[in-house]
Amino acid sequence: MGAQLDSRARTAQSDRMIATTTRPAPVAPADHPVLQALLSRPYPAVMGVLNVTPDSFSDGGKFVAPERALAQARRMIAEGADIIDIGAESTRPYGDAQAVSVEEELNRLRPVLAEIVSLGVPVSIDSMKSSVVAFALDAGAAIANDVWGLQRDPGMAELLAAHNVPVIVMHNRDRVDAGVDIMKDIAAFFTRSLEIAAKAGIPRGNIVLDPGIGFGKTQEQSITALARLDELLIFGLPLLVGASRKSFINSVVPSKPHQRLGGSIAAHVIAANSGARIIRTHDVSETVQALRVAAAIRDKR
Repeated sequence: MGAQLDSRARTAQSDRMIATTTRPAPVAPADHPVLQALLSRPYPAVMGVLNVTPDSFSDGGKFVAPERALAQARRMIAEGADIIDIGAESTRPYGDAQAVSVEEELNRLRPVLAEIVSLGVPVSIDSMKSSVVAFALDAGAAIANDVWGLQRDPGMAELLAAHNVPVIVMHNRDRVDAGVDIMKDIAAFFTRSLEIAAKAGIPRGNIVLDPGIGFGKTQEQSITALARLDELLIFGLPLLVGASRKSFINSVVPSKPHQRLGGSIAAHVIAANSGARIIRTHDVSETVQALRVAAAIRDKR
């Protein structure tokens, strides 16, 4: 699978998608009521990141304790988060993630997931394992966030079709390759993911696409994906961007993850102006303010 995902081979369809100069396809109407509500606003929905892991790149260990995870979820909701994205396995976008077992991932989720769901905001489960996603959906999670875009776990697509829930399909690569045309690679990846989704019976209106900023990309490629984000509107699906605290910011202005708020907001405002409808962030209050002010200014043009 890894060799296939890293292949430079691409479909004629994906080439046409990137090369086309026609206007982007209209975004497919959301089939699921959760997505309908999230996408109906004049500014992007904000997804707050909640890592119940000891080793996440930005906040590893801060929210492992159930009471701290619950407090952070409440805080993000009070700050304006529209979605809480909970993850129990670090996917560390810099390539040094330590895999954990299904049981360990479940052990991290069990003490907190039901209580976070009970807070009343849609919960997204950030996992690449279908068994973990199944547990989370049964516990009330409303969205699946798959960092391998339905291409890693062969049971993921059928599970999501059976549950009829929205899915975030993220672009990823096993290895970074500076020689890859990253936009063509993203388009080819999404084309494969959408074929898998269609075959499994996932409604097209349940799908959100995420270019995977920082995942399997050089810092320059991440910047390129942000700069050319609007090219992905050709798929006619809503876009999610998660540039929060990513290392490409450090390549522009040297900074530690907790020092990258300004760069994160800059990237997210630009992404919103390029068509992103969901923004994933560690810093909810500041991001909500930035997106809403940008939208208010844009509306006066």
